Amino acid sequence: MPTDQPVRRVVAVVVTFNRRRLLETLVARLAEVRERTPALVDVLVVDNASTDGTAQWLAGRSDVTAKVLPDNRGGAGGFHEGLRWAVEETDADLVWLMDDDGLPEVECLERLLREDDLDFWGPLVVDEQDPGRLVFPIRLPGGTRVVRALADVERAGGERQRIDDIVIPFNGVLVTRELVERIGYPREEFFIWGDDHEYRLRAERAGARIATVADARVHHPSVGELGTPMMAGRTTYNHSPSDLKAYCMARNNTLNLREYRGWLHVLLFWAKTVWFYLLTRRDPARLALSARAAYAGLRGDFTGHRRYLR
Repeated sequence: MPTDQPVRRVVAVVVTFNRRRLLETLVARLAEVRERTPALVDVLVVDNASTDGTAQWLAGRSDVTAKVLPDNRGGAGGFHEGLRWAVEETDADLVWLMDDDGLPEVECLERLLREDDLDFWGPLVVDEQDPGRLVFPIRLPGGTRVVRALADVERAGGERQRIDDIVIPFNGVLVTRELVERIGYPREEFFIWGDDHEYRLRAERAGARIATVADARVHHPSVGELGTPMMAGRTTYNHSPSDLKAYCMARNNTLNLREYRGWLHVLLFWAKTVWFYLLTRRDPARLALSARAAYAGLRGDFTGHRRYLR
């Protein structure tokens, strides 16, 4: 970061639910990050009403500031509350957003802060068991190519190791206070799945400068079959064995496409859904669940996912 630029104050926001062991590891890592990068001035933890002793553990910590929600509001509700908290109740210039299951490398924030001309940017998210592979595939800008190998992304990043116009939120992304004040907070009613994508699309619509920094890394557990191939490998579908995730994905993706891409893209998504659950991975019950979810979202009903909560 240029020496003639003022130091930007960073506040990390971590959203957690019933993953105390992972949270403990992440908080310890963030302490290491603070030693290396003093711009990180606070760590705010939003606990989504965990039942595994997380609240009690947080109460005994002096190195984080915690807020325990009265009920589980999902990642969307957690990031809504955490980002609101950071912007309205701290003097942060930048907010660093992450789930409890990601683990940034110690130098990750330092590397991200070298980019001083962006509004919404983040690291690559690599598989903790196979760091040469991305957890979340990236579609490179300007085409339809989807890449999963770290080496492919590094080549695309060029000498600067930066790919403009693409980012995978909320896994270690930085967002400026100014952008949040312009576009607001994540849609808490989405609960999970698609809230992060909607926020990126909203930022894009507002003209935000977005990028992925290819030599900044967050390690993350594999998410299994995200991006399951279909149609002889010509495209993919975000299949999940979880009914909760499938419900929220079908509902929220339908709404995101309608809002940001138009009805043609909604229809194409539904053609893919029908194809996938009738031909690729036959499951008429899952197709019916997805249809109920999309219809509920179009009607403005964001309560249906609750039946799948444990």
